[in-house]
Amino acid sequence: MIFRQVPFDHPDAVKLNDQVQLEYAERYQSEGDVTPLDAAMFLPPRGLYLLAYDDHDRPVASGGWRSQEAGGEGYSDGDAELKRMYVIREARGLGFARRILAALEDDARAAGRTRMVLETGTKQPEAIALYTSSGYLPCAKFGHYRHHDESRCFAKPLSRP
Repeated sequence: MIFRQVPFDHPDAVKLNDQVQLEYAERYQSEGDVTPLDAAMFLPPRGLYLLAYDDHDRPVASGGWRSQEAGGEGYSDGDAELKRMYVIREARGLGFARRILAALEDDARAAGRTRMVLETGTKQPEAIALYTSSGYLPCAKFGHYRHHDESRCFAKPLSRP
């Protein structure tokens, strides 16, 4: 597995984002995740977007974080919000998600963020299992989907090791 830091609008990132949006639409019978995102949100030092490539240089997984601060959507000062974690179906169960998650946590910590937060949904049990097994705990809802019944929010302190 090779990690590459790329812009959120890189062609391979767009390709995986399109795939995850289709999966969201299928699972939730909706138009997908309509949280407003743009490439500038993931620029260091206030964010990062990673792609994982397999041994054939094929993009197989993605994930990013963006800085958040206290405000009207329920974030806290120092938050790093995890976005667009995704592994293509053929590469699931091989550890890609766990390794991207760890890399994103390390980068957010190095950037001075104090807590990683994420929002997922009830129809993504494998995502919930990944996050809870990685030390994430349920937290107060935040973000674009904070008023949706199917939304689940989690947080993990990014304390220094």
